Amino acid sequence: MLKQILPAIRATIVLAVLIGLIFPVVITVITQFVFPKQANGSLIRNKEGQVIGSELIGQKFTKSKYFQPRPSAAGSGYVGEFSAGTNLGPTSSKLINGKLDDPTTKDIDESFVGIKQLAQIYANENLLSKSEKPPVDAVTYSGSGLDPHISETNALFQARRIGKVRNLPLKTITTLIRTHTEDRQFGIFGEPRVNVLKLNLALEELSNERKN
Repeated sequence: MLKQILPAIRATIVLAVLIGLIFPVVITVITQFVFPKQANGSLIRNKEGQVIGSELIGQKFTKSKYFQPRPSAAGSGYVGEFSAGTNLGPTSSKLINGKLDDPTTKDIDESFVGIKQLAQIYANENLLSKSEKPPVDAVTYSGSGLDPHISETNALFQARRIGKVRNLPLKTITTLIRTHTEDRQFGIFGEPRVNVLKLNLALEELSNERKN
C-alpha cells in the first residue's frame, strides 16, 4: 500500500510547488518586465496620475459633451462581475421593441430599452437626418457588456453633437477621432475602432487648450 501512496504524495507535492508556486512566480516576473502595462490591467491615468479606468473595460458617459459608449447589459452597465450580453435572440420582441417600466411589478427586468428606442434616442441626440441610420454598435448591446470601443462611424456621428455642445469646429473633432482610431487587430480581424475613454480624455485636453 505504502509503495503506491508515497509516490503519489511526492508527485502531488512536487506538482503543487511547480504549478502552484514556481510557474506563477516566473510568469509574473516575466510579464512585469516584458508587458508591464498589460500585466497590471492596461490602466489609464489622468495628468495627476490618478487611475480613471482601463483600456479593456468600458464605462458610462451620459453627459452630452462626451462621446458615449456602446449600450451595456452588464448589471447597471459595464459592471465586471455581471459581464454578459442580453441573451436575447435576433427575433426577440423585447430586444427589438424594449419593455418599459411596469409599476405593478418589482421585477428589475421589466425595464429594458430595445433597439428601436435606442435608435430613436441616438438619432435625436446626434442630430441625424431621416436618411441617416444609426450604426449597429450604437443600438445593439455589447456581447460582454464591457466593450471599451465604438466604431469609427459611431464616433463620427456623435461628432456633431460634441461640436455643438463644446462649441468646437466639426473638422477639429473629426480629426481627433481619426487620430485615435485603432486599426483592425493584426490588420485583418474586426473593424477600425475608437477607445471611448481615451477619446474623451483627448477631447477634454483639446477643449482646455482652446480655452487657454
